[in-house]
Amino acid sequence: MNKLGLVFFPAFDWAITPTHPEREERLLYTRDQIVEEGLLDLPQIHEYKPQLATLRDLERVHIGVPNLRSHIKDAHFVSAGGAITAARAVKNGEVKRAFALVRPPGHHAMRMVHGTRGFCTVNIEAIMIAHMRKHFGIKKVAIVDTDVHHGDGTQDIFYHDPDTLFISFHQDGRTLYPGTGFTNELGGPKAFGTTLNLPLPPGTDDEGLHYMLDHFVLPILEDFQPDMIINSAGQDNHYSDPLANMAITAQGYARLADKLKADVAVLEGGYSIEAALPYVNVGIILAMAGLDYSQVIEPDILSKQGKSNLGYMEKLVQQQWTVWKNREQLAKEQIAKWGDYFVRQKNIYYDDSGIQEKQTEKVRLCPQCRGFMTIATQAETAYYDSQSAFAAIIEQDACPACRCAAKDAVSKEIKLGRYDHYFIQDKEQDTLETIK
Repeated sequence: MNKLGLVFFPAFDWAITPTHPEREERLLYTRDQIVEEGLLDLPQIHEYKPQLATLRDLERVHIGVPNLRSHIKDAHFVSAGGAITAARAVKNGEVKRAFALVRPPGHHAMRMVHGTRGFCTVNIEAIMIAHMRKHFGIKKVAIVDTDVHHGDGTQDIFYHDPDTLFISFHQDGRTLYPGTGFTNELGGPKAFGTTLNLPLPPGTDDEGLHYMLDHFVLPILEDFQPDMIINSAGQDNHYSDPLANMAITAQGYARLADKLKADVAVLEGGYSIEAALPYVNVGIILAMAGLDYSQVIEPDILSKQGKSNLGYMEKLVQQQWTVWKNREQLAKEQIAKWGDYFVRQKNIYYDDSGIQEKQTEKVRLCPQCRGFMTIATQAETAYYDSQSAFAAIIEQDACPACRCAAKDAVSKEIKLGRYDHYFIQDKEQDTLETIK
C-alpha cells in the first residue's frame, strides 16, 4: 500500500492583500473537493496536523536583515512546520509519501531576506531539507520544481551544494517572472551541473511536459540516486491559470506525480482557484497514494489545450544531458578558471516589498573542504533608508583555515564599518550569530 500523508494549512490569517491571488481560497476549494470525494476516509490517506517550525529551523537557511523575525508572520512557522511534518512522517516510516498542502509558498525566497518577493519570504522546502539533514542525517537530495515560475530562491540557496540536485522546468524566463532559469545557470564551480534548468515555451502541454520528464528528469534522478526526492509542486502550469501561459491538465499533473514518485511534495503556486486547483490537487493526491486518478477531469477541458515544440524539447534535453554527463570535468575546469575564489554580482528585486537588492557573493574554493561564503548586500527602497549587511557562511565540513578566514573577513569589515549589520552563519555549530 502506498500510504500517503497529507498536511493541510490554508493560513486564514495571512495574505499579501485581501484580493491578492495568493489567498486562503487557494486551498479551501481543494479542501472541499477532498472532503466531497471522501479521500480523507480512505485507509490509504492519513491527515497530519502541521507542527510549528522554530526560528532555529528558519535561520538554519536564512539570514534576515536586520533580523528574520521582523519579516515573517506566524503563518510562515506553520507552513514550514507543515512541510517538516510531512517529511518526518515519511522518514519515520509512518507513510510512504507525503503531500504538504501549505501556504505561504517559498521557492522564490533566497538565502538573504530583506522582504517578500514572488509571494515568498522564507523557503519552505529548503527549511524542510535543512531540518531533515540535521535530525535524520540525510545527505543527497533531489528537488524537482514543477512550478510555472523558475524557483530562483531554491536555486540560490543550493547553487554551491553538490549534494543537492535542483531541476526546474518552467515557462521560459524571457516571458514570465522572475526572468531567470536559463540553461547556462548550472551551479557554482564545486557543484557544477547539479543545477539544471529546462525553460519551456508558453503553450507547452502534457505531451511536452512528459517528454522532458521521461527523457531527462527521471533518468537523471536514477543516475543521481538521492536519499530523498522533493517535488516543489506548483500547479500554475495549468491551462486555466491566470498568471501564466502553459497548457497542462489535471491528468498531466497526476501522471507526473505518478512517475516522479517524490517522497514529499510541497505546494507552491497555482492561482486558478476554482477551475484547476481542486482537480489538480486531487489528481496528485490519488497518484501519490497509488489510487486510480483516471477519472479526475476538469469540467471545462477541451480536447486540445496547447501545443508542444518537441523539436525544441529534444535539443534542450541533448544540451542538458551533455552537461550532466560531463559535469565532473566541467567542474574541474570551472575551479581552474576561478582559482581561490568564485565571485558573482546579483541584482534581486523584491516585487512584493518594492526593494532592490545588490549583492556580491564570494565563495572560497578550498581544496580541503567546501570552504565558506561571504555575502555583501545592500537593499534600497523608495520609502525608507537603505540597509546593508555583510555575512559569512561557514559550511558543515569547513577546515580550520576556512573557519578562521570566514571570521577574519567579518572582523575586517566591522573595523572598516562599511555595513549596518554583520552575521556569521556556522553550519557546523548550527548557529547564526549577529555580530552588531
